[in-house]
Amino acid sequence: MLETEDYQCPYCGEPAEAVLDLSGGDQQYIEDCPVCCRPILFLLQTDGEDFRLEVRREDD
Repeated sequence: MLETEDYQCPYCGEPAEAVLDLSGGDQQYIEDCPVCCRPILFLLQTDGEDFRLEVRREDD
């Protein structure tokens, strides 16, 4: 169950797109920004087919 979600890098502000695997339930992971290469903390909350994605700076 893959979904895509647009987000904005919390460091450089550039837009990007995340591919989310909702079948894994709630998740917390780090991925580097595709533009500035800084580590972004992704917080994914799932509720059936609904989901919420929050992105933060790793040092927040």
